[in-house]
Amino acid sequence: MDPPHLPARRGSLQGGGRSVRQELPGSKRRSVGRGDNADPAGDRSLPLHPLLRLPWLRVPPLAGSAPQDAPEPGGRRGAMGAVGVLGWLIGVATGQRGLGAGAPGEVTGCGGSGSTPGRAGELRQGRGPQPAAAPPCPPGAWPCSPKYFGRDALVCVCNATYCDTLDPVVLPAPGTYVKYESSKAGKRLERSEGSFQRSLRAPGLLLMLNVSALYQHVKGFGGSLSDAAALNILGLSRPAQDNLLRSYFSESGIEYNLIRLPMACSDFSMRPYSYDDVPHDYELKHFRLAEEDVKMKIPLLHRASAMSRRPLSLYASPWTSPAWMKSNGDVRGKGTLKGQAGDKYHKTWANYFIKFLDEYAKHNVTFWAVTAQNEPLTALFAHPQFPTVVFTAAQQRDFIVRDLGPALARSPHRTRLIVLDDQRIHLPHWAKAVLGNATAARYVAGVGVHWYLDGIVPASCSLEATHKLFPDHFLLYTEACSGFLTLWFSVSLGCWERGERYSHSILTVLNHFVAGWTDWNLALNLEGGPNWVKNYVDSPVIVDTSEGIFYKQPMFYHLGHFSKFIPEGSRRVGLHSRRRCLTCQLEHVAVLRPDGALVLVVLNRFGWDVPFGIQDPAVGFIETVAPANSIQTYLWHQQ
Repeated sequence: MDPPHLPARRGSLQGGGRSVRQELPGSKRRSVGRGDNADPAGDRSLPLHPLLRLPWLRVPPLAGSAPQDAPEPGGRRGAMGAVGVLGWLIGVATGQRGLGAGAPGEVTGCGGSGSTPGRAGELRQGRGPQPAAAPPCPPGAWPCSPKYFGRDALVCVCNATYCDTLDPVVLPAPGTYVKYESSKAGKRLERSEGSFQRSLRAPGLLLMLNVSALYQHVKGFGGSLSDAAALNILGLSRPAQDNLLRSYFSESGIEYNLIRLPMACSDFSMRPYSYDDVPHDYELKHFRLAEEDVKMKIPLLHRASAMSRRPLSLYASPWTSPAWMKSNGDVRGKGTLKGQAGDKYHKTWANYFIKFLDEYAKHNVTFWAVTAQNEPLTALFAHPQFPTVVFTAAQQRDFIVRDLGPALARSPHRTRLIVLDDQRIHLPHWAKAVLGNATAARYVAGVGVHWYLDGIVPASCSLEATHKLFPDHFLLYTEACSGFLTLWFSVSLGCWERGERYSHSILTVLNHFVAGWTDWNLALNLEGGPNWVKNYVDSPVIVDTSEGIFYKQPMFYHLGHFSKFIPEGSRRVGLHSRRRCLTCQLEHVAVLRPDGALVLVVLNRFGWDVPFGIQDPAVGFIETVAPANSIQTYLWHQQ
């Protein structure tokens, strides 16, 4: 039976990982980016910061590329291109496997044969009959409604009446495991099951767990509720809004537990503003939350919290102080706080944090943490209209020691303080300057990091070095996004490589003592905004309010491979690899959950399958395969 609200299934064209796809009623084909073929320069370059985007560097599509509304074979629209057509036809003729092989004895997905909807976002594909043992789709788990924006550039389309969902995570029986897999070939968190073996043929790559080696605790994963994200979510119908929020926060979604909020405006707002624009109001008598808080973000936070099984941890970051506190007299542009630490400007700015927490508390919203300043040094290179306040490490240290730290300590809020909130090129120097001061260190809980310049300095020289110096202070990635400084599209719908970059980052930093990872905007529009500085970027969820739909991109599912299965309180454990072949290279991390289950995430960024084995001395071996361009999450219990 077809899922409700989806059109009847059409036949299946096999090969190359493709199918004749299902579409939501009334969905309009629009090509914003060209998916994984769209951004060859931007997505393979080192991550750079969105503030460094230069509008005049943006160029139109290259000559000879397909126009955005060009029809594709079989009635498809978008920019597939002649090479894509040829590859697709060869795949059909030769019957290439497109979805990757399962482990021996593994039961994959659910449903019957052909293009029967599979479990948890899979549109079942394959030549010939599917395994007879495949279980039927359970109530509550519905497949992706796919739409292509070029070769292999697949998004899952959701509207008011339909959205793909996942089952709640259930631990498998002892001696067995479950695997969730997403791939460039079209899988989206597809679930399968298997059993451990007593022995294993000598694999090219063996991953060996050591649960006695315990490392950092995990705080969690999430995204940011900017003004732009709230506007896009609320631009949908109420049922579609619910589907979007459930996709992120509920058991039928990827179960985010972290939410970052800007304090007042960011560049992803419709306008520049602060909470107190009355000059010289040192007592903050005119402090007021904005309509963006009261009518948009606070109601959405309550709805997300009601949907979430896990407690949500909120943290806030200021982009700018009121104009009258800044040296340049404007919330926009480069400026520092007037005066110096300990004076009336700095004490008022510290009390501004407390007033923010007070006002949100009146709306039943409390914050786990605040960061001292969003990108205090990257602001020096910002667009001239960007809202920001510049701090050096020494200035931030003194502000914390004399003003912000004491203000938070005196307040009724049990809110923690995070420093830096900028690129890791500043580590470990920033941490030495701030946490090296014993008074500041007592007020600070952790260090926030942005991903944009990660390619410049290795994680071992920045993150791990900081952890070794200050092991009692956590490291948390507080912002990341794709689509900046690109010569193609800010939004590249269905781009698999952008999802891979997310997973590569998460795996790298988890293996270097980072406690969690927060994406930037939860949802943006087709342009990558709104953004009043025109600093457009990409997002895991793209909203088309004109059609009442939203697209869940590969980035969304890559994040889900971590957020859904690694809850707060998990701990990274030892994981060693033994490799016997040059092409058997995978990225991976293992964690022990609070309930005693083990999670292993494996990423294959190469264009070929990699057979490998997993060894847990307490249970046995798993013989399996990481298909080309795929990510997998394995889950099992030792008892």
